Amino acid sequence: MSETIFSNFPTVKFEGAASTNPLAYQYYDADRVVLGKPLREHLRFAVAYWHSFAMTGSDPFGGPTIHRSWMGAGDPIALAKQKADAAFDFFRVLDVPFYCFHDADIAPAEETLAGTLKNLHTIVDYLGEKMSSSKTKLLWGTANLFSHPRFMAGASTNPDPEVFAWCAATVKHCMDATMKLGGANYVLWGGREGYETLLNTDMKQELEQMGRFLSLVVDYKHKIGFKGQILVEPKPKEPTSHQYDFDTATVYGFLKRFGLENEVRVNLEANHATLAGHTFEHEIATAGAFGILGSLDINRGDALLGWDTDQFPNDLWSMTMSMYQVIKAGGLGVGGCNFDAKVRRQSFTAEDLVYAHVGGMDLCARSFLTAAKLIEEGEYDAIITERYAGWKTPEAQAMFNGKLSLEEIAAKAEKDAIQPQPRSGRQEKIENLLARKIYRDLQ
Repeated sequence: MSETIFSNFPTVKFEGAASTNPLAYQYYDADRVVLGKPLREHLRFAVAYWHSFAMTGSDPFGGPTIHRSWMGAGDPIALAKQKADAAFDFFRVLDVPFYCFHDADIAPAEETLAGTLKNLHTIVDYLGEKMSSSKTKLLWGTANLFSHPRFMAGASTNPDPEVFAWCAATVKHCMDATMKLGGANYVLWGGREGYETLLNTDMKQELEQMGRFLSLVVDYKHKIGFKGQILVEPKPKEPTSHQYDFDTATVYGFLKRFGLENEVRVNLEANHATLAGHTFEHEIATAGAFGILGSLDINRGDALLGWDTDQFPNDLWSMTMSMYQVIKAGGLGVGGCNFDAKVRRQSFTAEDLVYAHVGGMDLCARSFLTAAKLIEEGEYDAIITERYAGWKTPEAQAMFNGKLSLEEIAAKAEKDAIQPQPRSGRQEKIENLLARKIYRDLQ
């Protein structure tokens, strides 16, 4: 492989908590067995192609600050291959097991659909060549159905049926590409599946279009024999005023409406949870309760800003409680932890990108180890179990399992002259317990 901006970086190694090497893993020991399997299989880390290799650092108030060689003038296919070379060199540096991409991240677009699809398959073939000599696999693929002006009024929800058809063709080929590269999942993020104003929106029509599109995707998955998961990624707003896939609960209701609750799961992002007025752990717990947890986009938002800042994670408490909910939900299965996060505008060097991922991976690893220890020790779970212990009695189980009618429950309550008394939720006790366990040194 030719020289890349990451060629001079050695592969990052696990050196333990006592290490003073800033580019070493202190907690991410990929081979460490936790809860019956190696840490790498629990977390399944992935690098996001878009933020890591396509982002320029521009924002609404300033131009690009990140300049990579593949972002300049030249043959678009040659530059896309140069970008892929750098990407796989970066994967080598992190020793990361997975990556994720949109079609627009990896291949240049043309004016025509045919030209765009041709470029996509050209670069997919090249990625296949890169993967043949790399340990890094594809966690998931997806299509960018939000950046081009044709999507300004939505993708599958667009008032123009030709846009719907364009999206169908694009997703069909992206699913083919994902399957060809051995991807474990296919993601749909409705970046503009919503509205800016109800004044020009037929919501019922648009929701029906969105349901039809997702049903077509599921049908095609079975037709081609794709064994991976179909994932929907919730987000409440930005760029639209209101998006139809607002949060996990909204998505579940949508899936139930179209009979897809057993076919589609969710890919949850921390910053999207924040924008919806939730915590990351709330969204994970909700997905776990509905049985639709699929995969995670790991990042964080800025509490002082009201938009999707996509920063790398650094909150040990939040991530630990999120990983606790992941374990309680049965784990991520064929999903993973994708760093849908970008370095800041001022962090424009290759080294900054390495530091960002090393820190994020280590934080997630420590959080998972702590969450696993909480579960293994059982003290926290015992408090929760005790709080709901009353529901284990035969009488309570009869109410819970539908063996008693409303009239029968009411009659028994009156006969027994029940008089429930308030019980402490022990919130402060739990907070103290968790704080001491989360911030202690791991042994």
